[in-house]
Amino acid sequence: MKKNKEIINDLVEIISERKKNKVEGSYTNYLFDKGLDKILKKVGEETAEVIIASKNEDKSELIYETADLIYHMLVLLEEKNISLDEIYEELIKRHK
Repeated sequence: MKKNKEIINDLVEIISERKKNKVEGSYTNYLFDKGLDKILKKVGEETAEVIIASKNEDKSELIYETADLIYHMLVLLEEKNISLDEIYEELIKRHK
C-alpha cells in the first residue's frame, strides 16, 4: 500500500501525464478537453458535496467526497500550471 504522501504525488504525475498524452476515454482528459469552466464546475460541485457530507454522522461519505474534491483540485492546479511545491511553500509561509 502506498504511503499517504506518495499517493498524492503519484496522482499529480498521472494527471500531468494525462494532460500531455491525451489518454482516450480518460475522465481526466475529458475535464481538460472541456476546459477551465468545466473543471471549476466540478470543484464547486465537489465542495458542496463535502459540505453536505460534513453534516452527516457517517464519516465514510465525507472521506469519499473529500477524495473527489482533492482530485478535482489537483486537476485545477494542473490546468493553471501550479505545482504542489508552490502550495507547500505557501503553507510553510503560513506556518511560521
